[in-house]
Amino acid sequence: MKKTAFILVALAVIVMGLLVGTLNAGKVYLDLLWYQLELPLGLAILLGFAAGVVTALLLFYLARVLPLTLQLRKARAALKQQDTPRPPPTDD
Repeated sequence: MKKTAFILVALAVIVMGLLVGTLNAGKVYLDLLWYQLELPLGLAILLGFAAGVVTALLLFYLARVLPLTLQLRKARAALKQQDTPRPPPTDD
């Protein structure tokens, strides 16, 4: 089931990419101060979308996943320390 869903989503993304690329074939000039690019408009749109997705995933990782991972690591260390048997106190 998961494999079929993945294939359907991948095909939909490929079709949408081809549609955006073919319907926006005009040229776009990007000036990045020290470097100039000439790209098809469809490619520029898809690159901007991909950059946005990567940025969002990175921010999500830094804001949510990383703190929860560190919290889990602390909790596991505390639980492990709690579970280790301590030697009985000696009366000296």
